[in-house]
Amino acid sequence: MTAGPARPNLQLDAQGQLRHCLTLEGLPRELLIQILDQSAGFLGVARQAVKKVPLCRGKTVANLFFETSTRTRTTFELAAKRLSADVLTLNIAASSTTKGETLLDTLRNLEAMHVDMFVVRHAESGAAHFIAQHAAPGVSVINAGDGRHAHPTQGLLDMFTIRRHKGDFAPLRVAIVGDILHSRVARSQLAALKTLGVAEVRLVAPRTLLPADPESLGARVCHDLREGVRDADVIIMLRLQRERMRGALLPSEHEYFQLFGLTEERLATAKPDAIVMHPGPINRGVEMDSQVADGPRSVILEQVSNGIAVRMAVMALCLGSQHPEPVTGERGKVKTHD
Repeated sequence: MTAGPARPNLQLDAQGQLRHCLTLEGLPRELLIQILDQSAGFLGVARQAVKKVPLCRGKTVANLFFETSTRTRTTFELAAKRLSADVLTLNIAASSTTKGETLLDTLRNLEAMHVDMFVVRHAESGAAHFIAQHAAPGVSVINAGDGRHAHPTQGLLDMFTIRRHKGDFAPLRVAIVGDILHSRVARSQLAALKTLGVAEVRLVAPRTLLPADPESLGARVCHDLREGVRDADVIIMLRLQRERMRGALLPSEHEYFQLFGLTEERLATAKPDAIVMHPGPINRGVEMDSQVADGPRSVILEQVSNGIAVRMAVMALCLGSQHPEPVTGERGKVKTHD
């Protein structure tokens, strides 16, 4: 029996260019590197007197956040505005979805307003894929987090931050610590780290906060924090997602911190130049103490700044509005308004 034709990747157009950004799984390494290179060119925009480039002038971006968000929503909004796009942020609590309107009907009504891109956060895994499958031709969808499934732009901004500090991915040992079970961020980070070819990824968590078959994720599993971060180059702490937990997965937050909270003492087993990351929001005294969060090895606020540049790059690529001159490495430049 012969295999049928390969199913096309929903995220890519016929030329292999990014049309939707739904997950990092299945994206080629060359495309991830292209996004990281493009992001480097957008970093300087924030330091300009006029913080805008004209790449998406005339485009309309709709932010549909069905879950609460601070960093992701505001950085997507800033990214779109810095690309000179018009931004529509839908207040879900006051929208017709509260009157029974379906997600598909909301999509169709916004498409009738000639929206070019939807940025979607939703509590249900697969919501962004559903919208992308039903979106009109020429409309792009970016997944800003769907259930436990994926958060691709967070994964990309984390890779961008790592590359700025560490350069080559190949020799790196990366420890991801915390609530792996409920974390869409961890899944996107794992996909990106494997595609970019790091030496080792470690998942550090209590057994109750790991998937049923964690070894299938292609990472080393550790149940001891000191062992998990020993000689690590990068430590990514994750938030305890109480809102997604069903049942008593932890005795208490205090006990969790005693075993898995990152302190200066535990950080000392990592490499001296190791960096500490967190997607936010941080629960101080639960996932890490303030000395670490505010310490010299923390790059947490840098992640937020980098998120704007990375989201600008993803939006520009999806809308087909990337700058015609190639953007390469840290020296990449993007033309601005005169």
